[in-house]
Amino acid sequence: MRMDFDPVRLEDFLRAHFGNGQMSLERIVGGQSNPTYFVNYGGRRMVLRKKPPGPILRGAHAVDREYRVIEALAASDVPVPRPVLYHDHDGDEPLGTPFYLMQRLDGRVFHDGALPGLARDERRGVYFGMAEALAKLHAVRPEEIGLGDYGRPGNYFERQIARWTRQLQESPSARIAALEAVAEWLPRNLPPDDGHVSIAHGDFRLGNLIFDPERPEVIGILDWELSTLGHPLADLGFCSMPWHSSPDEYGGILGLDQAALGIPTQREFLDHYFAHAVPTAPLQRFHLVFAMFRFAVIFVGIADRVLAGSAVAADAADVAPLAGRFAARAMEVIDGARPW
Repeated sequence: MRMDFDPVRLEDFLRAHFGNGQMSLERIVGGQSNPTYFVNYGGRRMVLRKKPPGPILRGAHAVDREYRVIEALAASDVPVPRPVLYHDHDGDEPLGTPFYLMQRLDGRVFHDGALPGLARDERRGVYFGMAEALAKLHAVRPEEIGLGDYGRPGNYFERQIARWTRQLQESPSARIAALEAVAEWLPRNLPPDDGHVSIAHGDFRLGNLIFDPERPEVIGILDWELSTLGHPLADLGFCSMPWHSSPDEYGGILGLDQAALGIPTQREFLDHYFAHAVPTAPLQRFHLVFAMFRFAVIFVGIADRVLAGSAVAADAADVAPLAGRFAARAMEVIDGARPW
């Protein structure tokens, strides 16, 4: 198991905080961002998330923000793991970079949008459970749980377009013409700011949710690295991407017989969300294109880490080319080649 820190240092840290106990450690594979581990110590079953080593883009891998939002949401109706502790640089950094520990939840995680192995009605329930969990998140008023300063309210999409365009421009990877065309289209088609502010997860998708072992109910929302104060339609557009990407494009469902599988249509998914959400404007073409653009730039960042030799996941080199694929999907939506 590949580690980027000395397990003995972690065991010493846990002993200092929790007393004597035996430690077991297991690397969780599959993520492209912050290295993640299952940690058992004494009677505690935990998950450790840490910032990766080496040079990283400004603002990326913000494990401190992840911990802050989980801690704030723990007392709300939003399903999150229970926070345990956060450890930052303080002159004694046992793992080399900041990290945090949270409760390990027992449940189901689905990485394949087709949900193989489930019955038709279960698949429908899982998608609707995802919509309900997202509606719960967006119903929380940030200022009521101490997150009123978690980001700058207002003009969310304008600022996000600038942020991700800047990250794209600073990338050492090869230019992608379609992605740069999308970056030019977005500010020209920006909807008027309606002033709606919520906690935006930033990466709300099936693979970042833990479902109850038996019921189609989300018991844990994971991977809050990209969360901020934002607009609910940013997350909703991101959730809509599977209907516009194929199974080999990060678990999309485009081209599958969705009716036979029992997977709701995008319209049914959106209607279920809006039936449980606080009132907001309808989803527009812009929101889907923005989601695809941002996701594509995230894959550009993965390609950058492959070039730098600091990629977290073993398959990072395989998924890095998805930047071009999602840029092309965004252009299909822009050009009207694919209904949205």
